[in-house]
Amino acid sequence: MINFQSDYLEGCHPKILEKLIETNFKQSSGYGNDEYTKDAVLKIKKACNKEDIDVHFLVGGTQTNAIVIASILRPHQGVVSAISGHIVDHEAGAIEATGHKVLTLPTDDGKIQAEQVRELYHAHWDNPMRESDVQPGMVYISNPSEMGTLYTKAELESLSKVCRELDLPLFLDGDRLGYALTSPYNDLTLEDIANLCDVFYIGGTKCGALFGEAVVISANPLKRDFRYTMKQRGSVLAKGRLLGIQFSVLFEEDLYFKICGNAVDYALKLRHAFEEKGIELHGHSLANQQFPILTNAQMNVLKKKYGFEVWSKVDESHTVTRFCTSWATKTEDIDALIDDIRLM
Repeated sequence: MINFQSDYLEGCHPKILEKLIETNFKQSSGYGNDEYTKDAVLKIKKACNKEDIDVHFLVGGTQTNAIVIASILRPHQGVVSAISGHIVDHEAGAIEATGHKVLTLPTDDGKIQAEQVRELYHAHWDNPMRESDVQPGMVYISNPSEMGTLYTKAELESLSKVCRELDLPLFLDGDRLGYALTSPYNDLTLEDIANLCDVFYIGGTKCGALFGEAVVISANPLKRDFRYTMKQRGSVLAKGRLLGIQFSVLFEEDLYFKICGNAVDYALKLRHAFEEKGIELHGHSLANQQFPILTNAQMNVLKKKYGFEVWSKVDESHTVTRFCTSWATKTEDIDALIDDIRLM
């Protein structure tokens, strides 16, 4: 079985394993106060071309989203998100468990726009009974979106401008950020994101690491107490070196971007193969996920040899599916799938 179900099916890039073995018996301080973590922080600052940022390492995406959001909001506030946002339906109510509501905005492509945020904000503050409602306290987006679409630089600039005008911290979930930044259709840089977002994270779990996400905080008011929230919620790893080493390796000689770029190239080849076959794709994903709408017969053919995710039902005979490439996807597996698509 060749599996395209997700982008974290394999372990990690071999260079990470080599470095973990090489450093295994070297003693180091705990809780991220080790030389490897400090090196990773320096490399991420360099990649962002920004010195005045704080960098913290957490284990996984749900943990990161919950902790970042909990660290920002006051008890009566909620977080604004696209209705398809990952924090809405894919994290078992993790945000609600922190005591905060997710305030959703409609979207057709997984992205939210600046004017939607402005309208929601003013709808709250223009309401004479506003204290009865949850106050919008921050904005959450992801890039790529849950549907694989990418924010343009112009869209992020507009969103950032409105958020700063309204004093709403802007948080970008970057669990697949490497795949967004290496898409040929992307016009954002890591430096742009560091300048336009108040806080974001660089995903490692889905982008070549065994586990781990790197939180980058640009806004000064959000920096001071962040590690207190991390510690209180059990997310300061005693063997912090395990995170530091991984990100130090990933940000050595642009490894992170090289391996993510390969995955995007493969995914776009898949997209082209489905289109050539006359198979419609759901949405306009330009990163490492593709969402072909397959007939029941087509699904049954591909299921014999490939693993993929059933996304949503269109009707009795058609289903939106997801095929996900990763940093570890093999050329021969992509070629085999493309050949079988052509034969369907």
